[in-house]
Amino acid sequence: MEGLEAESRRATAVGPRPLLTVEALTKVYPGGQRALDDVTLAVERPEVVAIIGSSGAGKSTLIRCINRLVEPTAGHIRLGELDLVGLSRRELRRARRRIGMIFQEFNLVERLTVMENVLSGRLGSVGFFASLVRRFPPQDITGAYGLLDRVGLAGYQDTRADALSGGQRQRVGIARALMQNPDLLLVDEPTASLDPKTARQIMRLIRELATERHRPALVNIHDVALAQAFSDRVIGLKSGQVVFDGPPTALTPAVLTDIYGEEDWSQTIRRSDDDEAPP
Repeated sequence: MEGLEAESRRATAVGPRPLLTVEALTKVYPGGQRALDDVTLAVERPEVVAIIGSSGAGKSTLIRCINRLVEPTAGHIRLGELDLVGLSRRELRRARRRIGMIFQEFNLVERLTVMENVLSGRLGSVGFFASLVRRFPPQDITGAYGLLDRVGLAGYQDTRADALSGGQRQRVGIARALMQNPDLLLVDEPTASLDPKTARQIMRLIRELATERHRPALVNIHDVALAQAFSDRVIGLKSGQVVFDGPPTALTPAVLTDIYGEEDWSQTIRRSDDDEAPP
């Protein structure tokens, strides 16, 4: 109890914590592979933070450690004042309601309709029986219709997920995550399987929604140009370590060489304007 009181006094003295604080996070897989090595960062509200780096740099491991889909080996992950590391299964289920996850492969139930997939974002909050029979309160259904309209899928509520394009599926995944009304969005490679135009539309949508809802988003992404165009801040990972943390405008050729290795980066870092509106 004394330790908790001391920690509370320290937090009060220095002001409120950032929404997300990662401290000395380390993940070592069986066999000795060190995927994350002493990663420390903080995410404020409502910034969009892009995580870039080569394949195997630890980007997906970082995202998945934050919501404990992957168990950290050491370190702390704090959502506000709550340390997610060490929570019991029951406590973790409750904490995960505060974290919306958007997946690369969409993770939709293909045989269900768009509306049913979106409403599944409320399963952790409506109670066991209601979730079992998929019976949701009227306000949840109204909210789902509103989100479908916002992500550009008005009129698609009765369409099965397996009849959608990749971009439409990702929009359903975004709406489902927002149905949780989360404090934080974790986004794992949202554009990896999309064409360039759709990828820009999806990143623009994520940025707009993060701003509108005053929610931070942590986005793992391969495309440096998209990271530069649609994020407030970029974190570069290399061999599981943070080697860059700064604004997109600071992504110079020298910085990208440090993150990825030697290459001609002159075209990669070019910023282009795109005023196309989502369909």
